[in-house]
Amino acid sequence: MAITLTQLSAFLAVVRGGSVTAAADELVVTQPSVSSAIAALSRDLGCELFERAGRSIRLTEAGGAFAPYAEDVLGLLEKGRTAAQEAASVTARRLKIAAVTTAAESFVPSMMREFSEQHPDIDLALVVGNRQDVLDRVLSHAADLAITGKPPGEERLAAEPFMENEIVCISAPDDPAASAGPIDPTELADRAWLLREPGSGTRTVNQEFLDDHGLDPQTLTLGSNGAIKQAARAGLGVSLLSRAAVETELASGWLGEIRLLDGPATRPWFVLRSAVGPQRPTVELFIAFVLDRGQSAAPRRSRP
Repeated sequence: MAITLTQLSAFLAVVRGGSVTAAADELVVTQPSVSSAIAALSRDLGCELFERAGRSIRLTEAGGAFAPYAEDVLGLLEKGRTAAQEAASVTARRLKIAAVTTAAESFVPSMMREFSEQHPDIDLALVVGNRQDVLDRVLSHAADLAITGKPPGEERLAAEPFMENEIVCISAPDDPAASAGPIDPTELADRAWLLREPGSGTRTVNQEFLDDHGLDPQTLTLGSNGAIKQAARAGLGVSLLSRAAVETELASGWLGEIRLLDGPATRPWFVLRSAVGPQRPTVELFIAFVLDRGQSAAPRRSRP
């Protein structure tokens, strides 16, 4: 078997783009060269990796099984290149961090600032996305580590909890339920619920809560925590968000908090990394920092 990096790159580009044309555009090569690389890879593996689906193509079962390994090979080689350059002192130490929107909009910037003050020789880069985006980046080695909520049961990922993540129910500041005592969730059955987009951890928290209490309300999907907060403030509905994301608005009176009987359990924030291959010292250094400083980096929580 003589699988090449060119074949793996072409294969993963087709996976990302969904077509040979998109892969050729991404790699800045011709379509025949991408097709040739995929055909050669299929011959080397002894199975077809893609199949036709209308005008596009999709992974076969064999292709889906092979894709994570291709990602690991290319990702680890890139990490190895960076590690070698850092060891040879020919490049600055770099760390690529991915964070879910809620964390990135609250405590992650202050954590990065504190880390940079302690280690000014390390360049930090932050990319923000929903939970699925962040997981995909770590799995494909496009990010060195991630800050996220509940991690999946994925053996290619290693996760460690470092700070509590309290979930609260928000509403308009003049909502009568916000000034009442704890209420049963069923009292919110006729309310509209504000949800994030599919793939968001915040959406999952809300959906699990509704399912657990047998609620099937009208929902409104919004693309960011900021949009949800503005919609709740305007009285368009209620939602569950991390207290870290709404602490300022609750303290200022821009939002109301509905206290719930049998509300969502407090859950941890996690620092997440790939469990495949060795870790660069820079990654280990940041993880140790997060575990050590997580509690001090947590925002002070306002109490009802």
